[in-house]
Amino acid sequence: QKEKLNAARATMPPKVPQGKEGKNAAAAKAQKAGKEGGGKAKKKKWSKGKQKEKLNAAVFFDKNLYEKLKKDVPNYKLITPSVISERMKCNTSMARRALKDLELKGMIKPIMKHSAQVIYTRALAGAE
Repeated sequence: QKEKLNAARATMPPKVPQGKEGKNAAAAKAQKAGKEGGGKAKKKKWSKGKQKEKLNAAVFFDKNLYEKLKKDVPNYKLITPSVISERMKCNTSMARRALKDLELKGMIKPIMKHSAQVIYTRALAGAE
């Protein structure tokens, strides 16, 4: 029986002492295993995503902006509130109001009207 007991002891790994020293030793062993190639891989970090640069858009029409709008917009082929907002650097709500005003003055003509999107084009002088 003594021989069997000695054989069992020879194949079993040594006990890790419990307490602070035992935990530190176990942590060091796990860290060593990670460096050698095995163990857990680093957790994938989520990217923050691409953020669009904030546009500093005008909220009111000043005299210069309105004159520029009246001069440039009637020459565009495709006129929508989003196009005006982007090119003139103003709010889309302002662009919608300005387009209604230009339509009343006869400078642009509507192609399609819908509650969500209105599309205009330039009013040709010879067409009327």
